[in-house]
Amino acid sequence: MNDTRFEPDKCKTDKTSVKRFKERLPEITEAIIASCSDPACFNHIDYEPIPSRDNVIRIINRFMELLFPGFFSRKNLDPTNLRYSIGDSVLALYNRVAEQVKLGIRHDCFRYGIPCSDCEKRAHDATLLLFSKIPEIKRILADDVRAMYEGDPAARGHDEIIFSYPGLFAISVYRVAHELFLINVPLLPRIMTEYAHSETGIDIHPGATIGKRFAIDHGTGVVIGETTVIGDNVRIYQGVTLGALSLPPDAGERYKGVRRHPTIEDNVIIYSGATILGGDTVIGKNAVIGGNVWLTESVPENTKVFLEQPKLVFKS
Repeated sequence: MNDTRFEPDKCKTDKTSVKRFKERLPEITEAIIASCSDPACFNHIDYEPIPSRDNVIRIINRFMELLFPGFFSRKNLDPTNLRYSIGDSVLALYNRVAEQVKLGIRHDCFRYGIPCSDCEKRAHDATLLLFSKIPEIKRILADDVRAMYEGDPAARGHDEIIFSYPGLFAISVYRVAHELFLINVPLLPRIMTEYAHSETGIDIHPGATIGKRFAIDHGTGVVIGETTVIGDNVRIYQGVTLGALSLPPDAGERYKGVRRHPTIEDNVIIYSGATILGGDTVIGKNAVIGGNVWLTESVPENTKVFLEQPKLVFKS
């Protein structure tokens, strides 16, 4: 029989051992500090601040308050406080966005040795332009919500989609980040969409071009690459990849700005697990791409592409 008696002396902290362990910390700390000066490592040790990921995440959450007023607001909205509440939210969010945009532009100037380009003015110009787009973004997102509802029998209402569908959250963040991407704001657009990626499993590059009434059903594992072009009224399911063909090791520099991802024309449906690759690949209007299909060539309009029925083997 095992002896399971409690022996309190064995559970006490060995002060000598703890002291011996912690005495090594100053040496380890010095090594860490030394690595901060190693040019081969990635460090930002400077008096000039850079954009803050945490602040960008707060910006996303505040944007949701403006894109869907009343759904994500921190206080109840009614007709009597609407003007005050929206005005307060716009001002607070504007200040946060302008500050992060300025830090991103300034960081680029130092990083690439760009002559002074009036970071403050550029940041305010970019932020004003983004905010002027909010009514249009709201209308586009409203169409996205309707497209999701109309194609999903499981949806009980538009409210359910706005509150809970990861696809809508990922698309909402993308539509804001895309506007910043178009006006060449550094860092922020990618931070935004990668945060949405981490929250939803849906990876949409802010450089992709996506039309109206776009619906992502379920969504986990969806990848939409930087130079993808998607038309209107397109629906895709979980696990779909709109990606690039295999690229050489130095592709990071050689292929910047080059079309690498497919074009998906209007009214296309792409079912789960499909992979569509290549900048010359065009999926024509009204096409249907079946589940688990692998495509590296174009598909004509009004075409259905499916795998042949696999043969099942049953063994007892």
